[in-house]
Amino acid sequence: MYSGSSDGESQTQRKIPPASSMLWVRNLRRYIGSGAGLGSEALMELEIKRILFEIFKEKQLKNQESGTIPSFYKKKPEEGSISQRVQRLAKHRFLKKQSDLLLNSDDLDALWNCLRENCVIDDATGAEKMNYEDFCHIASICTEQIGPKCRQFFSPSNFMKFEKDEAGRIAILPFYLYVLRTVSLTQARIDMSEHDQDSDGFLQSDEMESYIFGLIPNLAQLRDMLEAFRQTYCRIAAQKFFFFCDPHRRGKACIKKILLSNCLQELMELHQESEEEVTETEQAENWFSLTSAQRVCDMFLALDKDGSGSLSKQELKEYADGTLTEIFIERVFDEHVRRGKSSRVNSREMDFNSFLDFVLALENKETPEGLTYLFRCLDLQGRGFLITADIHSLFRDVHQKWMDGGNYELCMEDVRDEIWDMVKPSDPLKITLNDLLGCKQGGTVASMLIDVRGFWAHDNRENLLQEEEEPPEEEPQ
Repeated sequence: MYSGSSDGESQTQRKIPPASSMLWVRNLRRYIGSGAGLGSEALMELEIKRILFEIFKEKQLKNQESGTIPSFYKKKPEEGSISQRVQRLAKHRFLKKQSDLLLNSDDLDALWNCLRENCVIDDATGAEKMNYEDFCHIASICTEQIGPKCRQFFSPSNFMKFEKDEAGRIAILPFYLYVLRTVSLTQARIDMSEHDQDSDGFLQSDEMESYIFGLIPNLAQLRDMLEAFRQTYCRIAAQKFFFFCDPHRRGKACIKKILLSNCLQELMELHQESEEEVTETEQAENWFSLTSAQRVCDMFLALDKDGSGSLSKQELKEYADGTLTEIFIERVFDEHVRRGKSSRVNSREMDFNSFLDFVLALENKETPEGLTYLFRCLDLQGRGFLITADIHSLFRDVHQKWMDGGNYELCMEDVRDEIWDMVKPSDPLKITLNDLLGCKQGGTVASMLIDVRGFWAHDNRENLLQEEEEPPEEEPQ
């Protein structure tokens, strides 16, 4: 037993260590130093970064000594968890802050007026221009009228990006269009990031459709779209983005690649008022126009004779009035159509998304993406190249359709030699995809081998070119 007196004695004999020997005191003093400059947030930030960097180096050194593998994968937070909610809230606030830093429509109008009021007129061309002094002066005026958020566009490096005349002046219109496009692309990046649920920089098909759905009210040519057709339209529009921006068919497209693609620019052309600025031909050629989307949808419904929602080989043969060859249709199903879950042997049918890819490839044969799609069908043996035997096998059906149409007799060897002359392959015995892409006539060669109408167009190219060059005859008054 311990007596009270002995306990008191032990307490009096216990010494409190000096403050300087305590670890947390030493760390605190090391952090704050002498106390000078504590009012400066910048110095405090630098000090925090330095300490964190030291901790990181120390941890890294321990990992190297222990031989552990550093983690490179962090598990995503579970759906509905607090961690996920915090992450989404932080992302939303960040994107909102970035959006507030952009110029709005009123700011852009004020910028254009400021440019026009403070530029000079070129006596020779009548173009509105500004030199670097004018550029700096306009920057000061815009900063006063609009705010500091426009300052980023008036850097010396931006001025040097534009073509200058003999007097060192640049035109104000290209500069304004540069600002407009930068703001538009940045806003598009922010909007797409809002739909990127897992924040990995990629959009999946449903996320891309959701983004396009939100754009419809802001696009002049799509405002009158029927509500019942909107979901189908978004599906058709999104598929072109994935055809060109997801070449490996992973089911997700990189946002950066989408922003730099011609697809987004083509979609944004629908801002123009259809009655005043866009012709019917331009609407039909734009995949994202309402006219084009309805055309593709009606085409699919017309081919789907049994109303199953998918196309069989026999139904797809009626595409383009049946001018495509049977061997090509067979190869399309072999390479680009997945087998269905039905227990039937011949259950493989083409769904709507696969049909959209099919149409995009045929209507964009000159592009690398379209030609890659078609080359997989032309490569009968899957060897990565075509030989003369492949050309004969592919052209046999075209020749048969050509003769059935009452045309003159063809020599298949002459056609083969003509194709070789057009492509000029690096290996005289093989034609590769790179050869077709490099010769700039790959789309024409593909048309000759899969479509009798494409071969007819090539055979009559001189007459067709002459018809295009001849002006239309004026009707008598």
